[in-house]
Amino acid sequence: MTPYVLVVEDEDALGALLQYNLDKEGYRVAVATDGEEALVLIDEALPDLIVLDWMLPKVSGVEICRRLRARPETRNLPIIMLTARGEESDRIRGLDTGADDYVVKPFSMSELAARIRAVLRRIRPGLADDRLHHGDIVVDRVAHRVRRADKEIHLGPTEFRLLDYLMQHPGRVFSREQLLNAVWGSDVYVEARTVDVHIGRLRKALNQSEDDDPIRTVRSAGYSLDATG
Repeated sequence: MTPYVLVVEDEDALGALLQYNLDKEGYRVAVATDGEEALVLIDEALPDLIVLDWMLPKVSGVEICRRLRARPETRNLPIIMLTARGEESDRIRGLDTGADDYVVKPFSMSELAARIRAVLRRIRPGLADDRLHHGDIVVDRVAHRVRRADKEIHLGPTEFRLLDYLMQHPGRVFSREQLLNAVWGSDVYVEARTVDVHIGRLRKALNQSEDDDPIRTVRSAGYSLDATG
């Protein structure tokens, strides 16, 4: 699945440049121009990584970082901060707030792309690999195959995308709306109950041999892949 990167940058020219270059790198990119818009977009569809400017209108980048780290569903969301501040104390403050990396303006696009790849490899290794592993489940993205306990599991395309997405974020609870946006796309209208139907099919396929159900239903919240694997 293509990693989704949210760029939060109030300079229109830089935001457009980042979107263009990250799109060329193969990412799915959205851009927010202030802190409030960024928080709305994060609630609508959880990114795989955020490129976050330090100084923003309405809600600062540091405050966004603090809020995301305080919420269980975004606590481990990778964040790279962009800033014109180059002093060591400022870098330490940004990292202490919860940023995973720190890039000082001006920077080259190749440097930022390398930092993004490094953070994704470290924090979201599944996004940098053609195979995902979780317990006894293996997803082969190239062959489009799934195995559990060395047995072939036959999934439809939607169930495959659902499993792929859940395996990228073990232990994280996703609402139906978040799964709809991530798997079906924000530009496709389907009812939230559709998620329940496809989760049911995915469960049935994964649990053919009465194995433990790896998918957890969280009442009034959504679904999660068991973090223990």
